[in-house]
Amino acid sequence: MRRFATLFLAASAALPSLAFAQEVIEVPGFADFLAVDGETVWTTNKGRVEQWSRKGKKAEVALARPCGAMTIAAGSLWVADCAEKAVKRIDVKTAKLIATIPTGIASTGELNVVAGAGSVWVASDNEKGLVARIDPGTNAVIASVPVDAGTWYLTSGVGSIWAVSATAQSLQRIDPASNTVVAKIALGKEPGFLAAGEGGVWVQEQGDGTLARIDPVTNAIAARVRVGDNLKWGDVDTGDGKVWLRTTDDQVFAVIDPATNSVVARMGKPAGSGALRWTPEGIWTSAHDEHTLSWWPAAVLAAEAGSPSRP
Repeated sequence: MRRFATLFLAASAALPSLAFAQEVIEVPGFADFLAVDGETVWTTNKGRVEQWSRKGKKAEVALARPCGAMTIAAGSLWVADCAEKAVKRIDVKTAKLIATIPTGIASTGELNVVAGAGSVWVASDNEKGLVARIDPGTNAVIASVPVDAGTWYLTSGVGSIWAVSATAQSLQRIDPASNTVVAKIALGKEPGFLAAGEGGVWVQEQGDGTLARIDPVTNAIAARVRVGDNLKWGDVDTGDGKVWLRTTDDQVFAVIDPATNSVVARMGKPAGSGALRWTPEGIWTSAHDEHTLSWWPAAVLAAEAGSPSRP
């Protein structure tokens, strides 16, 4: 049986002692990557994707090996299947699989499927370096964009698709009008997940423990935010004037203020690796090693986000 609890946790000792409520939902298996669908959230799990609300599981769809971050576009959930080397399209209203698009999948699990410029995009070939562009109208690949080998991570924003190669330590800006890379930015050690918004493109530099801020006007690094010793795995999203960074060490997630390029809050006790997605009402996080999803209400985040970072 699912059990629901509200955990009352204290902020870091070096921060003001505001208490905050975190709603925790027990999810059997390996709940990991997230996609927000209204008041619900979809998560990858072992051999399936699941739709959850704060009251419980609403739907489940069996897949061979769902992997990576998902996206919702054109009334569908789009998720990579690492076993079938394909992108699966699921109707979010009926929770039925409606298409399988054989794209190839560049990674064995760490990647993003993203929506932008009327299309769905996924890194499709690790060695050659390719990003596949899918037309939701035909469920077919309509372009393959050459990128650096080892490109896995994508995001969409500022009229572009942004692609990170950990191998080449590069951020590549893809122009959807020409399906070509039009700019390339050198990154730090082991770059990973990224998000566009709040005045920049934000990239984890996992090996350095920093979050790099790229200015989309100049295509250059504008700042680096020191978060910890490393930023292994985790996730990043933007919204409500902040950058929200899921971490593995030190806390569940850190809150970065783009106005100062500094950490202004650290939320929760470390819970291993997982994902994060922002909504106007609050934030969803997953902790696959603890077999949980968590909901962090917006009122709590607003109270905590004004706290100064610990040294």
